[in-house]
Amino acid sequence: MAIASHGIMLALLFVFAVAHSGLAALRPWGEARIGARGYRVLFALVSLPLAVATIAYFIHHRYDGVQLWMVQGVPGIEPLVWGLSFVSFLFLYPATFNLLEIAAIDKPEVHLYETGIVRVCRHPQMVGQVIWCVAHTLWIGTSFTVVTSIGLILHHIFGVWHGDRRWRSRYGDQFDKLRDRTSIVPFLAIWQGKQTLQWREFLRPAYLGVVIFVIALWRAHPWLIQWSHRFI
Repeated sequence: MAIASHGIMLALLFVFAVAHSGLAALRPWGEARIGARGYRVLFALVSLPLAVATIAYFIHHRYDGVQLWMVQGVPGIEPLVWGLSFVSFLFLYPATFNLLEIAAIDKPEVHLYETGIVRVCRHPQMVGQVIWCVAHTLWIGTSFTVVTSIGLILHHIFGVWHGDRRWRSRYGDQFDKLRDRTSIVPFLAIWQGKQTLQWREFLRPAYLGVVIFVIALWRAHPWLIQWSHRFI
């Protein structure tokens, strides 16, 4: 069962990736038929249950398979893992600043940003996911976590291509110019002189929200572990 869980995890990730990316690709078609708010609600009704099930399965089976390394008792590893996790959320969540649009209170729109975290990286969610995977794979050290991380990273690498393709289809030359001024590799566009950091752009309530969220998530870890056992 421990080894079988690796395949089940990959299957869950695949189903989520197909649903999430597929619905993103169908957004123009869907919005033309049921409206932007209706399609956002449909997107959430499909994606959120799949995400919850996948997260719960990961937490419940995270120590399955072969223990490749164990560094949890090594001095400095725990603060390193928490530090990397904190940084990962700085990349993951500012990509979704428009919370009212996410909740379909305001009309959801497709935005073409070139400010804040996008100056650092055009696809911050991909970078955040990679950092999160590195941190948790280091901490847990099992073959199950390695397989999960590979699946997540591959999905987000696909998301880089998929997102650029959808932006190019929607914005044309406007996106081409933004693509030339930004980078997928963090800080590369800044190093090349195509971008400059504007620190005031990071002084937004959303970043305070990320800090509060990370602290709350850290305190909720024991509850999340207990919840995963009941869910699966």
